[in-house]
Amino acid sequence: MQIVEKSGEGLSRVYGVTVPAKDLTDKLEARIAEITPTLNIKGFRPGKVPTAHVRRLYGKALMSEVVEQTLNEGTQKVLEDNKLRPAGDPDLKPEGDMQQVIDGKADLAYEIALDVMPEFEPIDPATLSLTRPVYEPADAEVDEALAELAKQNRTYEPRTGKTVKAKDGDMVVIDFLGKLDGVAFEGGAATDAELVLGSGQFIPGFEDQLVGAKPDSDVEVKVTFPEDYQAETLKGKEAVFEVKVKEVKAPVDAEANDALAERLGVESLEKLRELLKTNLEQQYAGATRFKLKRALLDQLDTQHDFPLPPKMVEAEFASIWTQVQQDKANGSLPAEDLEKDDTTLEGEYRKIAERRVRLGLVLAEIGRANNVQVTDQELAEAMRQEAMRYGPQAQQVFDLFRQNANAQAQLRAPIFEDKVVDLIVGKAKVEDQKVSKEDLLKDDDLPEGYGG
Repeated sequence: MQIVEKSGEGLSRVYGVTVPAKDLTDKLEARIAEITPTLNIKGFRPGKVPTAHVRRLYGKALMSEVVEQTLNEGTQKVLEDNKLRPAGDPDLKPEGDMQQVIDGKADLAYEIALDVMPEFEPIDPATLSLTRPVYEPADAEVDEALAELAKQNRTYEPRTGKTVKAKDGDMVVIDFLGKLDGVAFEGGAATDAELVLGSGQFIPGFEDQLVGAKPDSDVEVKVTFPEDYQAETLKGKEAVFEVKVKEVKAPVDAEANDALAERLGVESLEKLRELLKTNLEQQYAGATRFKLKRALLDQLDTQHDFPLPPKMVEAEFASIWTQVQQDKANGSLPAEDLEKDDTTLEGEYRKIAERRVRLGLVLAEIGRANNVQVTDQELAEAMRQEAMRYGPQAQQVFDLFRQNANAQAQLRAPIFEDKVVDLIVGKAKVEDQKVSKEDLLKDDDLPEGYGG
Protein backbone atom coordinates (compact mmCIF):
# COMPACT_ATOMS: atom_id res chain seq x y z
CA MET A 1 0.00 0.00 0.00
CA GLN A 2 1.44 3.34 -1.04
CA ILE A 3 0.28 6.55 0.65
CA VAL A 4 1.11 10.05 -0.60
CA GLU A 5 -0.01 13.38 0.86
CA LYS A 6 -1.36 15.41 -2.04
CA SER A 7 -2.31 18.60 -0.20
CA GLY A 8 -2.41 19.92 3.32
CA GLU A 9 -3.74 23.47 3.41
CA GLY A 10 -5.10 24.67 6.73
CA LEU A 11 -7.18 21.93 8.34
CA SER A 12 -7.89 20.13 5.05
CA ARG A 13 -5.87 17.11 4.00
CA VAL A 14 -5.91 15.00 0.82
CA TYR A 15 -4.01 11.71 0.59
CA GLY A 16 -3.59 9.41 -2.37
CA VAL A 17 -3.60 5.68 -1.68
CA THR A 18 -2.60 2.94 -4.12
CA VAL A 19 -2.99 -0.77 -3.45
CA PRO A 20 -1.41 -3.13 -6.04
CA ALA A 21 -3.78 -5.52 -7.78
CA LYS A 22 -1.63 -8.44 -6.56
CA ASP A 23 -2.25 -7.47 -2.92
CA LEU A 24 -6.00 -7.51 -3.57
CA THR A 25 -5.75 -10.86 -5.34
CA ASP A 26 -3.78 -12.32 -2.43
CA LYS A 27 -6.47 -11.14 -0.01
CA LEU A 28 -9.15 -12.63 -2.26
CA GLU A 29 -7.42 -16.02 -2.32
CA ALA A 30 -7.07 -15.93 1.45
CA ARG A 31 -10.77 -15.14 1.79
CA ILE A 32 -11.72 -17.97 -0.57
CA ALA A 33 -9.55 -20.38 1.40
CA GLU A 34 -11.24 -19.19 4.60
CA ILE A 35 -14.83 -19.82 3.47
CA THR A 36 -14.35 -22.91 1.29
CA PRO A 37 -14.40 -25.45 4.19
CA THR A 38 -17.73 -23.98 5.40
CA LEU A 39 -19.55 -24.16 2.04
CA ASN A 40 -22.27 -26.69 1.29
CA ILE A 41 -22.79 -26.71 -2.48
CA LYS A 42 -24.91 -29.22 -4.34
CA GLY A 43 -22.76 -31.85 -6.07
CA PHE A 44 -19.84 -31.58 -3.68
CA ARG A 45 -19.15 -33.07 -0.29
CA PRO A 46 -18.99 -30.52 2.58
CA GLY A 47 -15.56 -28.93 2.66
CA LYS A 48 -14.53 -30.49 -0.66
CA VAL A 49 -15.63 -27.73 -3.06
CA PRO A 50 -12.82 -26.91 -5.51
CA THR A 51 -11.28 -23.46 -5.02
CA ALA A 52 -11.71 -22.65 -8.72
CA HIS A 53 -15.45 -23.35 -8.45
CA VAL A 54 -15.77 -21.08 -5.41
CA ARG A 55 -13.91 -18.37 -7.31
CA ARG A 56 -16.31 -18.67 -10.26
CA LEU A 57 -19.40 -18.52 -8.03
CA TYR A 58 -18.38 -15.91 -5.47
CA GLY A 59 -15.21 -14.27 -6.77
CA LYS A 60 -16.66 -10.86 -7.67
CA ALA A 61 -18.74 -10.61 -4.50
CA LEU A 62 -15.76 -11.58 -2.36
CA MET A 63 -13.49 -9.15 -4.21
CA SER A 64 -16.01 -6.37 -3.49
CA GLU A 65 -15.74 -7.24 0.20
CA VAL A 66 -11.93 -7.23 -0.06
CA VAL A 67 -11.96 -3.80 -1.72
CA GLU A 68 -14.30 -2.33 0.91
CA GLN A 69 -12.16 -3.77 3.71
CA THR A 70 -9.00 -2.42 2.05
CA LEU A 71 -10.54 1.06 1.75
CA ASN A 72 -11.31 1.04 5.47
CA GLU A 73 -7.86 -0.29 6.36
CA GLY A 74 -6.17 2.31 4.15
CA THR A 75 -8.15 5.11 5.75
CA GLN A 76 -7.29 3.91 9.23
CA LYS A 77 -3.61 3.63 8.31
CA VAL A 78 -3.56 7.20 7.00
CA LEU A 79 -5.05 8.45 10.27
CA GLU A 80 -2.71 6.43 12.46
CA ASP A 81 0.51 7.04 10.51
CA ASN A 82 -0.09 10.78 10.40
CA LYS A 83 -1.56 10.98 13.91
CA LEU A 84 -4.68 12.73 12.64
CA ARG A 85 -7.85 13.51 14.57
CA PRO A 86 -10.51 13.68 11.84
CA ALA A 87 -13.28 16.26 12.10
CA GLY A 88 -15.99 14.04 10.68
CA ASP A 89 -15.94 11.06 8.34
CA PRO A 90 -13.29 11.18 5.57
CA ASP A 91 -14.48 11.32 1.96
CA LEU A 92 -13.20 8.51 -0.27
CA LYS A 93 -12.94 9.09 -4.02
CA PRO A 94 -11.94 6.05 -6.12
CA GLU A 95 -9.82 6.74 -9.19
CA GLY A 96 -9.84 4.70 -12.38
CA ASP A 97 -12.23 1.91 -13.41
CA MET A 98 -13.52 0.12 -10.32
CA GLN A 99 -14.83 -2.77 -12.44
CA GLN A 100 -11.26 -3.41 -13.56
CA VAL A 101 -10.24 -3.45 -9.89
CA ILE A 102 -13.01 -5.94 -9.03
CA ASP A 103 -11.87 -8.12 -11.94
CA GLY A 104 -8.35 -8.09 -10.53
CA LYS A 105 -6.92 -6.31 -13.58
CA ALA A 106 -6.07 -2.92 -12.06
CA ASP A 107 -4.58 -1.41 -8.91
CA LEU A 108 -6.93 0.14 -6.40
CA ALA A 109 -6.25 3.88 -6.37
CA TYR A 110 -8.26 6.41 -4.40
CA GLU A 111 -8.13 9.74 -2.62
CA ILE A 112 -8.91 10.36 1.02
CA ALA A 113 -10.09 13.92 1.73
CA LEU A 114 -10.70 14.99 5.29
CA ASP A 115 -10.65 17.87 7.70
CA VAL A 116 -8.65 17.52 10.90
CA MET A 117 -9.46 18.85 14.32
CA PRO A 118 -7.85 22.20 15.11
CA GLU A 119 -5.27 22.37 17.88
CA PHE A 120 -6.28 24.83 20.59
CA GLU A 121 -6.17 25.19 24.34
CA PRO A 122 -9.67 25.63 25.80
CA ILE A 123 -10.15 28.23 28.49
CA ASP A 124 -9.95 27.13 32.12
CA PRO A 125 -13.58 27.13 33.38
CA ALA A 126 -12.39 28.41 36.76
CA THR A 127 -11.40 31.72 35.15
CA LEU A 128 -14.93 32.45 33.91
CA SER A 129 -17.27 34.82 35.75
CA LEU A 130 -21.01 34.50 35.15
CA THR A 131 -24.14 36.21 36.38
CA ARG A 132 -27.15 33.99 37.00
CA PRO A 133 -30.52 35.82 36.84
CA VAL A 134 -32.97 34.46 39.42
CA TYR A 135 -36.60 35.18 40.17
CA GLU A 136 -38.79 33.74 42.91
CA PRO A 137 -42.56 33.54 42.27
CA ALA A 138 -44.64 35.69 44.60
CA ASP A 139 -47.73 34.46 46.46
CA ALA A 140 -49.87 36.55 44.11
CA GLU A 141 -48.65 34.47 41.16
CA VAL A 142 -49.63 31.28 42.97
CA ASP A 143 -53.06 32.82 43.56
CA GLU A 144 -53.35 33.62 39.84
CA ALA A 145 -52.32 30.09 38.89
CA LEU A 146 -54.85 28.66 41.34
CA ALA A 147 -57.62 30.88 39.96
CA GLU A 148 -56.76 29.82 36.40
CA LEU A 149 -56.80 26.17 37.45
CA ALA A 150 -60.24 26.64 39.02
CA LYS A 151 -61.42 28.31 35.79
CA GLN A 152 -60.13 25.41 33.71
CA ASN A 153 -62.04 22.99 35.95
CA ARG A 154 -65.32 24.87 35.89
CA THR A 155 -68.55 22.91 35.58
CA TYR A 156 -71.65 23.70 33.51
CA GLU A 157 -75.24 23.71 34.75
CA PRO A 158 -78.37 23.85 32.57
CA ARG A 159 -79.93 27.25 32.03
CA THR A 160 -83.67 27.21 32.72
CA GLY A 161 -86.57 29.49 31.85
CA LYS A 162 -88.49 30.52 28.74
CA THR A 163 -86.07 33.29 27.73
CA VAL A 164 -82.89 31.22 27.83
CA LYS A 165 -80.46 32.01 25.01
CA ALA A 166 -76.91 30.75 24.55
CA LYS A 167 -74.20 33.27 25.39
CA ASP A 168 -70.53 33.40 24.59
CA GLY A 169 -68.86 31.11 27.15
CA ASP A 170 -71.91 28.87 27.52
CA MET A 171 -71.81 25.19 26.69
CA VAL A 172 -74.35 23.87 24.19
CA VAL A 173 -75.19 20.21 23.74
CA ILE A 174 -75.90 19.65 20.05
CA ASP A 175 -76.55 17.16 17.28
CA PHE A 176 -75.29 18.22 13.88
CA LEU A 177 -75.11 17.04 10.30
CA GLY A 178 -72.84 18.74 7.76
CA LYS A 179 -73.50 18.81 4.03
CA LEU A 180 -71.66 19.89 0.88
CA ASP A 181 -74.04 20.84 -1.93
CA GLY A 182 -76.82 19.05 -0.05
CA VAL A 183 -74.87 15.83 0.42
CA ALA A 184 -73.68 14.70 3.86
CA PHE A 185 -69.90 14.25 4.07
CA GLU A 186 -67.82 11.85 6.11
CA GLY A 187 -66.94 13.06 9.59
CA GLY A 188 -69.50 15.87 9.47
CA ALA A 189 -72.01 14.48 11.97
CA ALA A 190 -72.18 14.03 15.73
CA THR A 191 -74.72 13.38 18.48
CA ASP A 192 -74.73 14.97 21.95
CA ALA A 193 -71.60 16.95 21.18
CA GLU A 194 -70.58 19.42 23.90
CA LEU A 195 -69.32 22.73 22.58
CA VAL A 196 -68.23 25.78 24.60
CA LEU A 197 -69.08 28.87 22.56
CA GLY A 198 -66.03 31.02 21.97
CA SER A 199 -63.59 28.19 22.65
CA GLY A 200 -62.53 27.91 19.00
CA GLN A 201 -63.05 24.14 18.98
CA PHE A 202 -64.97 24.21 15.70
CA ILE A 203 -64.13 25.84 12.39
CA PRO A 204 -64.31 29.67 12.26
CA GLY A 205 -67.86 31.03 12.19
CA PHE A 206 -69.56 27.90 13.51
CA GLU A 207 -69.74 28.88 17.18
CA ASP A 208 -70.67 32.50 16.45
CA GLN A 209 -73.90 31.41 14.73
CA LEU A 210 -75.02 29.48 17.82
CA VAL A 211 -74.87 32.52 20.10
CA GLY A 212 -78.48 33.40 20.89
CA ALA A 213 -79.78 29.89 20.19
CA LYS A 214 -82.49 28.52 22.49
CA PRO A 215 -82.75 25.00 23.91
CA ASP A 216 -84.69 22.58 21.67
CA SER A 217 -84.16 24.80 18.62
CA ASP A 218 -82.87 24.12 15.12
CA VAL A 219 -80.14 26.32 13.64
CA GLU A 220 -78.71 26.28 10.12
CA VAL A 221 -75.02 27.11 10.28
CA LYS A 222 -73.18 28.13 7.11
CA VAL A 223 -69.40 28.07 7.13
CA THR A 224 -66.41 27.91 4.79
CA PHE A 225 -63.64 25.48 5.64
CA PRO A 226 -60.17 27.11 5.88
CA GLU A 227 -57.76 26.64 2.97
CA ASP A 228 -55.32 24.88 5.33
CA TYR A 229 -57.93 22.49 6.76
CA GLN A 230 -56.49 19.04 7.43
CA ALA A 231 -59.04 17.18 5.30
CA GLU A 232 -58.06 17.68 1.65
CA THR A 233 -61.63 17.21 0.39
CA LEU A 234 -62.95 20.03 2.61
CA LYS A 235 -60.31 22.73 2.08
CA GLY A 236 -61.97 26.00 1.08
CA LYS A 237 -65.39 24.34 0.67
CA GLU A 238 -68.68 25.95 1.73
CA ALA A 239 -70.77 23.75 3.99
CA VAL A 240 -74.15 23.86 5.70
CA PHE A 241 -74.66 22.25 9.11
CA GLU A 242 -78.10 21.29 10.35
CA VAL A 243 -77.75 21.81 14.10
CA LYS A 244 -80.15 20.70 16.82
CA VAL A 245 -79.50 22.65 20.04
CA LYS A 246 -80.63 20.25 22.76
CA GLU A 247 -79.41 22.06 25.86
CA VAL A 248 -77.77 25.31 26.96
CA LYS A 249 -75.52 25.26 30.03
CA ALA A 250 -74.00 28.15 31.97
CA PRO A 251 -70.43 28.01 33.32
CA VAL A 252 -69.97 27.67 37.06
CA ASP A 253 -66.46 28.44 38.26
CA ALA A 254 -65.01 25.93 40.65
CA GLU A 255 -64.04 27.28 44.06
CA ALA A 256 -60.42 27.06 45.08
CA ASN A 257 -60.87 24.76 48.05
CA ASP A 258 -60.04 21.29 49.32
CA ALA A 259 -62.80 19.82 47.15
CA LEU A 260 -61.13 21.16 43.99
CA ALA A 261 -57.79 19.75 45.15
CA GLU A 262 -59.36 16.32 45.74
CA ARG A 263 -60.97 16.39 42.28
CA LEU A 264 -57.48 16.90 40.88
CA GLY A 265 -56.06 14.03 42.91
CA VAL A 266 -54.32 16.20 45.52
CA GLU A 267 -54.93 15.73 49.23
CA SER A 268 -55.61 19.37 50.14
CA LEU A 269 -55.73 22.96 48.91
CA GLU A 270 -52.48 23.68 50.78
CA LYS A 271 -50.75 20.82 48.96
CA LEU A 272 -52.17 22.03 45.64
CA ARG A 273 -50.73 25.50 46.27
CA GLU A 274 -47.35 23.93 47.02
CA LEU A 275 -47.46 21.99 43.74
CA LEU A 276 -48.39 25.12 41.79
CA LYS A 277 -45.56 27.07 43.40
CA THR A 278 -43.11 24.26 42.61
CA ASN A 279 -44.30 24.25 39.02
CA LEU A 280 -43.74 28.01 38.73
CA GLU A 281 -40.30 27.66 40.31
CA GLN A 282 -39.38 24.97 37.78
CA GLN A 283 -40.53 27.20 34.90
CA TYR A 284 -38.42 30.09 36.13
CA ALA A 285 -35.49 27.77 36.86
CA GLY A 286 -35.64 26.65 33.23
CA ALA A 287 -35.53 30.26 32.07
CA THR A 288 -32.64 30.94 34.46
CA ARG A 289 -30.68 28.00 33.09
CA PHE A 290 -31.34 29.13 29.51
CA LYS A 291 -30.05 32.64 30.24
CA LEU A 292 -27.02 31.34 32.13
CA LYS A 293 -26.16 28.86 29.40
CA ARG A 294 -26.45 31.54 26.72
CA ALA A 295 -24.18 33.87 28.70
CA LEU A 296 -21.69 31.05 29.14
CA LEU A 297 -21.70 30.20 25.43
CA ASP A 298 -21.24 33.88 24.60
CA GLN A 299 -18.10 33.96 26.73
CA LEU A 300 -16.76 30.72 25.29
CA ASP A 301 -17.34 32.06 21.79
CA THR A 302 -15.50 35.33 22.39
CA GLN A 303 -12.67 33.67 24.34
CA HIS A 304 -11.71 31.27 21.54
CA ASP A 305 -10.36 32.02 18.08
CA PHE A 306 -9.02 29.15 15.99
CA PRO A 307 -9.45 27.79 12.45
CA LEU A 308 -12.63 25.79 11.86
CA PRO A 309 -12.90 22.57 9.83
CA PRO A 310 -14.45 23.74 6.51
CA LYS A 311 -16.59 20.63 5.98
CA MET A 312 -18.11 20.93 9.46
CA VAL A 313 -19.00 24.57 8.84
CA GLU A 314 -20.50 23.80 5.44
CA ALA A 315 -22.59 20.93 6.83
CA GLU A 316 -23.88 23.11 9.69
CA PHE A 317 -24.64 26.00 7.35
CA ALA A 318 -26.46 23.70 4.92
CA SER A 319 -28.69 22.47 7.74
CA ILE A 320 -29.46 26.02 8.88
CA TRP A 321 -30.03 27.32 5.36
CA THR A 322 -32.42 24.49 4.54
CA GLN A 323 -34.52 25.48 7.55
CA VAL A 324 -34.38 29.16 6.53
CA GLN A 325 -35.68 28.30 3.06
CA GLN A 326 -38.46 26.20 4.55
CA ASP A 327 -39.43 29.04 6.89
CA LYS A 328 -39.46 31.43 3.96
CA ALA A 329 -41.68 29.08 1.93
CA ASN A 330 -44.27 28.64 4.68
CA GLY A 331 -44.22 32.28 5.78
CA SER A 332 -42.64 31.76 9.20
CA LEU A 333 -39.37 33.58 8.58
CA PRO A 334 -38.64 36.11 11.39
CA ALA A 335 -39.87 39.61 10.57
CA GLU A 336 -36.36 41.08 10.76
CA ASP A 337 -35.20 38.63 8.07
CA LEU A 338 -37.99 39.34 5.61
CA GLU A 339 -36.44 42.62 4.47
CA LYS A 340 -33.00 41.08 3.80
CA ASP A 341 -31.82 39.57 0.54
CA ASP A 342 -30.35 36.07 0.35
CA THR A 343 -26.77 37.32 0.20
CA THR A 344 -27.19 39.19 3.49
CA LEU A 345 -29.02 36.30 5.11
CA GLU A 346 -26.39 33.80 3.97
CA GLY A 347 -23.67 35.92 5.53
CA GLU A 348 -25.50 36.19 8.85
CA TYR A 349 -26.45 32.54 9.05
CA ARG A 350 -22.94 31.44 8.05
CA LYS A 351 -21.69 33.29 11.12
CA ILE A 352 -24.23 31.35 13.17
CA ALA A 353 -22.93 28.10 11.64
CA GLU A 354 -19.35 29.08 12.48
CA ARG A 355 -20.36 29.93 16.04
CA ARG A 356 -22.12 26.60 16.50
CA VAL A 357 -19.13 24.65 15.18
CA ARG A 358 -16.68 26.64 17.32
CA LEU A 359 -18.74 26.13 20.47
CA GLY A 360 -19.24 22.46 19.69
CA LEU A 361 -15.48 21.97 19.42
CA VAL A 362 -14.79 23.93 22.61
CA LEU A 363 -17.38 22.00 24.62
CA ALA A 364 -16.14 18.70 23.19
CA GLU A 365 -12.55 19.51 24.15
CA ILE A 366 -13.49 20.60 27.68
CA GLY A 367 -15.61 17.47 28.04
CA ARG A 368 -12.78 15.26 26.77
CA ALA A 369 -10.26 16.88 29.11
CA ASN A 370 -12.59 16.29 32.07
CA ASN A 371 -13.65 12.77 31.01
CA VAL A 372 -17.32 13.70 30.64
CA GLN A 373 -19.28 10.67 29.49
CA VAL A 374 -22.91 9.94 28.61
CA THR A 375 -23.86 6.76 30.44
CA ASP A 376 -25.89 3.94 28.90
CA GLN A 377 -28.59 4.66 31.46
CA GLU A 378 -28.78 8.33 30.47
CA LEU A 379 -28.98 7.43 26.79
CA ALA A 380 -31.65 4.79 27.43
CA GLU A 381 -33.75 7.31 29.37
CA ALA A 382 -33.42 9.84 26.54
CA MET A 383 -34.52 7.18 24.03
CA ARG A 384 -37.48 6.27 26.24
CA GLN A 385 -38.61 9.88 26.62
CA GLU A 386 -38.31 10.54 22.89
CA ALA A 387 -40.17 7.32 22.07
CA MET A 388 -43.02 8.23 24.45
CA ARG A 389 -43.81 11.20 22.20
CA TYR A 390 -45.06 8.75 19.58
CA GLY A 391 -47.84 7.29 21.72
CA PRO A 392 -48.94 3.84 20.56
CA GLN A 393 -45.78 3.46 18.44
CA ALA A 394 -43.50 4.15 21.44
CA GLN A 395 -42.05 0.63 21.70
CA GLN A 396 -41.45 0.44 17.97
CA VAL A 397 -39.66 3.81 17.98
CA PHE A 398 -37.60 2.76 21.01
CA ASP A 399 -36.50 -0.40 19.22
CA LEU A 400 -35.49 1.66 16.18
CA PHE A 401 -33.35 3.89 18.39
CA ARG A 402 -31.59 0.85 19.84
CA GLN A 403 -30.71 -0.35 16.34
CA ASN A 404 -29.66 3.02 14.89
CA ALA A 405 -26.28 4.38 15.96
CA ASN A 406 -26.82 7.72 14.20
CA ALA A 407 -30.14 8.29 15.99
CA GLN A 408 -28.47 7.49 19.30
CA ALA A 409 -25.69 9.97 18.50
CA GLN A 410 -28.27 12.72 17.93
CA LEU A 411 -29.79 12.01 21.35
CA ARG A 412 -26.39 11.70 23.04
CA ALA A 413 -25.11 15.09 21.80
CA PRO A 414 -27.44 17.38 23.81
CA ILE A 415 -26.97 15.24 26.93
CA PHE A 416 -23.20 15.56 26.59
CA GLU A 417 -23.48 19.31 26.01
CA ASP A 418 -25.63 19.83 29.10
CA LYS A 419 -23.23 17.79 31.24
CA VAL A 420 -20.27 19.85 30.03
CA VAL A 421 -22.21 23.09 30.66
CA ASP A 422 -22.98 21.88 34.20
CA LEU A 423 -19.30 21.05 34.70
CA ILE A 424 -18.20 24.52 33.57
CA VAL A 425 -20.82 26.30 35.67
CA GLY A 426 -19.73 24.23 38.66
CA LYS A 427 -16.14 25.45 38.28
CA ALA A 428 -16.82 29.06 37.19
CA LYS A 429 -17.44 32.02 39.49
CA VAL A 430 -21.23 32.41 39.41
CA GLU A 431 -23.04 35.30 41.08
CA ASP A 432 -26.82 35.18 41.52
CA GLN A 433 -28.66 38.39 40.59
CA LYS A 434 -32.32 38.89 41.41
CA VAL A 435 -34.29 40.18 38.43
CA SER A 436 -37.90 40.87 37.58
CA LYS A 437 -40.03 38.25 35.93
CA GLU A 438 -40.19 40.39 32.79
CA ASP A 439 -36.40 40.61 32.54
CA LEU A 440 -36.01 36.88 33.11
CA LEU A 441 -38.52 35.93 30.45
CA LYS A 442 -37.78 38.54 27.80
CA ASP A 443 -36.11 37.43 24.59
CA ASP A 444 -32.42 38.07 24.15
CA ASP A 445 -31.40 40.37 21.32
CA LEU A 446 -29.57 37.66 19.40
CA PRO A 447 -30.38 36.07 16.07
CA GLU A 448 -32.16 32.72 16.23
CA GLY A 449 -29.69 29.89 16.44
CA TYR A 450 -27.21 31.63 18.70
CA GLY A 451 -26.72 30.22 22.15
CA GLY A 452 -27.83 26.67 21.38
